[in-house]
Amino acid sequence: MTSFSPRFSAADAQVLKRDVVYHGFFSLVKLSLKHRLFGGGWSQPLTREIFERGDAVAVLPWDPIRDELIFVEQFRPGALRDQDSPWMLELVAGMVADGETDSEVARREAQEEAACSLDQLELIATFYPSAGACSEQIRTFVGRVLTAGIGEVHGHAEEHEDLLVHAIPRVEALRMLDANEINNGHTLIALQWLARHGEALREQWLSN
Repeated sequence: MTSFSPRFSAADAQVLKRDVVYHGFFSLVKLSLKHRLFGGGWSQPLTREIFERGDAVAVLPWDPIRDELIFVEQFRPGALRDQDSPWMLELVAGMVADGETDSEVARREAQEEAACSLDQLELIATFYPSAGACSEQIRTFVGRVLTAGIGEVHGHAEEHEDLLVHAIPRVEALRMLDANEINNGHTLIALQWLARHGEALREQWLSN
């Protein structure tokens, strides 16, 4: 059995200078840095701009009895380039505030965005969605649903949130995955995981 371990560690990259060039809802940071090279020695100093937005938690609420998944549909300005629609079907998700645990964020966002109450959480993946340009890390979970506001509209108006709650049978969601009808990364990752591990998890949850 083989496993991957990075050649270098965090100590093998050095930030020489860090400037915040924009700070608003998100931040843009300009870094001067250098790092070790696979061929030996260090790189020349280079400049990179990094988008900083904090870390996020995403959760796929799942009712194992009805075998339905809960998603939210919402407008995304980054998808305005899409000729079909900038509205996306997504997991429940939110930013991690100081002092919050991932499970607290998952349960809070599930309630706020989809009127979902969850009793169990299973970690799916921890990943960087775009590490070449963004420092954000996302931790993704699947959660067992007790109640959900299916067909309702939720979100905080003061945060300009407008989310429509959908319940989709698991088999249909996986069909959409295979048909390239899911177009955002964290939802793709969660459904790919569910396709591999869903049956075993459902049996476990139904037996509890």
